[in-house]
Amino acid sequence: MLQPGYPSIFTFSMSAHPLLHQKINDLVSNDHLLARVLYSFGITFYEYPNETLNEVCREKGIASEKIIRELNYSKETQPEADLSLFSYRIDLIIEYLKHAHYLFIKHKLPFIHKLVQNFKADQPEYETVEKDLKVLFPLFMEDFIHHIYEEEDTLFRYVQSLERAEQGSYNPTRLYHTMEKFSLQQCALEHRGHDDEMAGIRRITKDYFLTKNASAHVKIIFAELLDFEKNLKAHARIENEILFPKAMLLETKVKILLMEKVKLN
Repeated sequence: MLQPGYPSIFTFSMSAHPLLHQKINDLVSNDHLLARVLYSFGITFYEYPNETLNEVCREKGIASEKIIRELNYSKETQPEADLSLFSYRIDLIIEYLKHAHYLFIKHKLPFIHKLVQNFKADQPEYETVEKDLKVLFPLFMEDFIHHIYEEEDTLFRYVQSLERAEQGSYNPTRLYHTMEKFSLQQCALEHRGHDDEMAGIRRITKDYFLTKNASAHVKIIFAELLDFEKNLKAHARIENEILFPKAMLLETKVKILLMEKVKLN
């Protein structure tokens, strides 16, 4: 991260911006977000360690102001943990969670996977970390993506069917059988059991511990893994503390609706 008191990007003309004239390796060592931003523009930081940001932008034909603006935007983006969603309708919460799933699958995980694939420790203290991460992370990624798709196909679909029922759009017999087969309570318990999915990665990295001489690549991998874990915990809190309670309340309302429908018939 930039140090406190670091000049705003708006106090410089773009050509004189101090980031442009620093080496890529130095920049990403101080701020892992820049590595992610560069990746989004098709630039892998470890291929240009000794070039300046300005030199890489010229070589790639990318306007440097775009990278600076994207970096600034990334810093201003509100963290998921700070969002208050309890007052939102349940359909909006589900859409928010699905969007987070999309970002995990299409952006964050592919970037970390590429970092791990191209990890060359070149430091004795990180050789075991390199070998273990190259084995474990792809397995973690595959399992995590499977979990996300399963959640969307089962939990989210079920909650959406409850929401349609509350609005009067349902087939009583089909809805009854669906509710008999699906247990929100069991789903919530299983979900909490998956909350510490990154325990194995923490063990491998010794809780993301960095030695004083850790390379830029190690720093960025650990920073991205730690950031991803924070995202996952915030995401899980939204599901455990907001989605499930709201879904259970909705389920109770729909059960009452069904019982009243039976009485009328």
